[in-house]
Amino acid sequence: MNLLQLSTFVFILILTSCGTPDKEEVIDASNVAEVSNVCERVWSEDEIDYHTLSNYMDVYVSHIHLDVEISFDEKKLFGSATHTIENPCNKEIIVFDSRSLDITSITLNDGEEATYEMGVYDELLGESITVHIKEDTKKVKINYSTTNETRALDWLVPAQTAGKQNPFMYTQGQAVLTRTWLPCQDTPGRRITYSAKVKVPNHLMAVMSASNPTVKNESGVYDFEMNQSIPTYLMAIAVGDLAFIDIDERTGVYSEPSMIEACRYEFGDMGKMVDAAEGLYGKYQWERYDVIVLPPSFPFGGMENPRLTFATPTIIAGDRSLTTLVAHELAHSWSGNLVTNSNWNDFWLNEGFTMYFERRIMEELYGKDYVDMLALLGYQDLLASISSLDPKMQMLKLKMKGIDPDEAMTDIAYEKGYSFLRLIDELAGREKFDVFIKDYFTTHKFQTMTTEVFVAYLQENLLEPNSIEFNLNEWVYESGLPENCLVVVSERFNSVEAQLTSFYETNNANSVTPKDWSTHEWLHFIRHFKPETTVDQLAILDDAFHLTQSGNSEIAAIWFEKSVNAGYDKIDVELEAFLMRVGRRKFLQPLYNALAATPEGKQKGLDIYVKARDNYHFVSVSTIDKILGYSPS
Repeated sequence: MNLLQLSTFVFILILTSCGTPDKEEVIDASNVAEVSNVCERVWSEDEIDYHTLSNYMDVYVSHIHLDVEISFDEKKLFGSATHTIENPCNKEIIVFDSRSLDITSITLNDGEEATYEMGVYDELLGESITVHIKEDTKKVKINYSTTNETRALDWLVPAQTAGKQNPFMYTQGQAVLTRTWLPCQDTPGRRITYSAKVKVPNHLMAVMSASNPTVKNESGVYDFEMNQSIPTYLMAIAVGDLAFIDIDERTGVYSEPSMIEACRYEFGDMGKMVDAAEGLYGKYQWERYDVIVLPPSFPFGGMENPRLTFATPTIIAGDRSLTTLVAHELAHSWSGNLVTNSNWNDFWLNEGFTMYFERRIMEELYGKDYVDMLALLGYQDLLASISSLDPKMQMLKLKMKGIDPDEAMTDIAYEKGYSFLRLIDELAGREKFDVFIKDYFTTHKFQTMTTEVFVAYLQENLLEPNSIEFNLNEWVYESGLPENCLVVVSERFNSVEAQLTSFYETNNANSVTPKDWSTHEWLHFIRHFKPETTVDQLAILDDAFHLTQSGNSEIAAIWFEKSVNAGYDKIDVELEAFLMRVGRRKFLQPLYNALAATPEGKQKGLDIYVKARDNYHFVSVSTIDKILGYSPS
């Protein structure tokens, strides 16, 4: 065992099993001295998660049992969270994260009342719960309820759902919002298993990021198990009038009943995606892969909750053209869920790998030309982000102490991370790189990862054995985009650009022939409108291709943005309807930014936002409030 292997072993051991090993567990005798000194270990800056108030490095939770009831009348979740703890160094306290929770009591083991203190409220991190424990404490049960300040929960009235008859509730915990619906050690630096008993109104169904029911039961009580370890930000729950339908033997989709057939068609290739992913990088470790299509307020395209991806309805286009998102969330089953960034400075390890893996899945199913379009659109997004972001936020390895980790969720993590991995693919060769990535996932499965440990693993297992040298530190630790970034060429996009040029020369829509265009070609076409494009030119294109009435959310969003910038007001009715209907931040942020660019547009945006704001999740609201300078009374 060399020095790198030894240090990696000890790092992983500390994060996962620093207590007394099970009787059946065998530890290499050469590491006994290292293990015995765990309690005196000094953690490096690279390892510490500064976005938790918990003492997860000293005393940590290994399992959570959730026993809660969902009240739509009160818009509250109430019950208990019982934490099974590991205390290898015999500490006298365990500290949990919470935010805007009503803690009613805490007990130890079989019911002994615990002494505890609530910490001072921090606007970014919430407040700590410090519980005094004993040497024999194995379980800490926290009885609690959520409040109307609970940011992770989105409570929807029937009018905000597809069926218009029943309410709906879902959680969104990434990055540090799980602590707002569940007292926990809210850090990706520890992994937990969990179980749950959830009571809901008996005409609704509950599902979680765990083993799930496929039909409603009469009692309204549902039991869940997640036996594979996950970080707490991946604990998730949704409750509503849900139906389920199989895609194949291990994939399926949940949605409101009125949408279930459309969803089944849209996700028809999901089983093929799982097969393609396994063929690339090893066995799928989570048994089933299902998707739930949520109401429109969901703020993200998708959330990779294990076993059950939470997805936006904006990907239901009727032609499977937007299901790249499913490939992305599926890829997270390896990168992010199986191997997880240990803190939010290392977020790119989740998303950069996932972008690369997503595009490899899509290449397997739809070919290289298709993926070249995806990669080029992503490169355009990356350049736009670099032009607008603070240089400190342009590095793969970030320094997020004191900063909301939500601000790390930019194209730097996704697209610069992808570009970095794609460059190594080119330098090493596809065959060697695939072996490396498969081994990386296998070696580190159900573990956490820092950038520094990954870089060392990369150097020892791929770069040095193959004598590959490149500007590694510049890519990881410096701002901007290195000069050796590879740029994709798409022949299909070249054709699109030629037709757009012809349109500007003739002002005639007949020069544009989009009969067989994909969504990606339409996006490239609209993105490349000249800044000086006139209202009359937009009207010509709109009359010919009915872009204002597009049922494709991706196309509609970029068309509306360009139209607002040009002052084309024939979109106003449809734009307002879109902003009232859609809660996905990816679409809302550029549209409200475009509206806010002029006094008249900002007032128009405010008028819409006042009506639409209740339709949005906190994640989106927190962004749009800042854009419009809106303060709720």
